[in-house]
Amino acid sequence: MAVAELTLSSKNYSSWSLRGWLLCRLAGLTITERPIALDDPENRAELLLLSPSVLVPRLTHEGASVWDTLAIAEYLHELYPQAGLYPADRIARAHCRSVSGEIHSGFSNLRSALPMNLKVRHDKFPVFPGARPDIERIEALWTDCLDRYGGPWLFGQKPTVADAMFAPVAERFLTYAVPLSPVSAAYCRTVNGWGPMREWIDDARREPDEVEELEYEF
Repeated sequence: MAVAELTLSSKNYSSWSLRGWLLCRLAGLTITERPIALDDPENRAELLLLSPSVLVPRLTHEGASVWDTLAIAEYLHELYPQAGLYPADRIARAHCRSVSGEIHSGFSNLRSALPMNLKVRHDKFPVFPGARPDIERIEALWTDCLDRYGGPWLFGQKPTVADAMFAPVAERFLTYAVPLSPVSAAYCRTVNGWGPMREWIDDARREPDEVEELEYEF
């Protein structure tokens, strides 16, 4: 496969960068990582949850420039349908697109209450009550998928776009020791033990602590 370039933000804090990177790994696309400086104003605003960034993740490949994680997912699926980014079955594929779209566009209370930080673990953390409906909805989505398709991934035996989209959520739940059902807790462990996820986490832990505002929040 052709080498592509993926523009990324902080591996420790940027959930969107993680999603884009995991999608490329699922597709089997060889990428060169192009990090954006943490002092870039737009990048900093995205990390501080003040606004979304159109800079990351951005996939540049054979003349195409694709940003937004779901756009990247669709682009990769078009190029490499054999990679299995989406389920082969039409009904399951539609379901996968639906749950991926829901995490893409929703759960703002969860995002603000539990920012991604892969370097820390809390034994106890006071979860903002406004985030609890988000947590309950995510657990309902996970339980439905795992029951319907048999696990250990949301759509069966292999990870799909949906797992890449929910991976940062699973890591948030682990970071903040969010009480979960046994089914949801097992899924979080599956995501955390995933080879690409471990590689990303190792890189995140080696990343310098340069975002002072975020460190202050924790």
